Amino acid sequence: VQLQASGGGLVQPGGSLRLSCAASGSISLINPMGWYRQAPGKQRESVATITSGGGTDYADSVKGRFAISRDNAKNTVDLQMNSLKPEDTAVYYCYAVALTSGSYFAKPYWGQGTEVTVSS
Repeated sequence: VQLQASGGGLVQPGGSLRLSCAASGSISLINPMGWYRQAPGKQRESVATITSGGGTDYADSVKGRFAISRDNAKNTVDLQMNSLKPEDTAVYYCYAVALTSGSYFAKPYWGQGTEVTVSS
């Protein structure tokens, strides 16, 4: 399973960005999908998660500003980030817990990371 993330960049405080991630491979099921982030000098933290049924969970720091969505048919997950703050600056990683064809157990897979910088 490969995850390809895109959409990072430089944005001013208060601005918006949309991250996208597509999973490919011999995938039978993905549950859940989501995004983590790692700021310089900090540990990686969960940002948002979405189940195959559409259930979502967000870090307290992004609630009301970020929205996660997914397309089960396309194996994609998006993260709409609004009202961005300098403290949102980080490398964002998408992930997917996927069951592949011929496997009995699902495993976590990670994308390569996309950098988000919020600065004036």
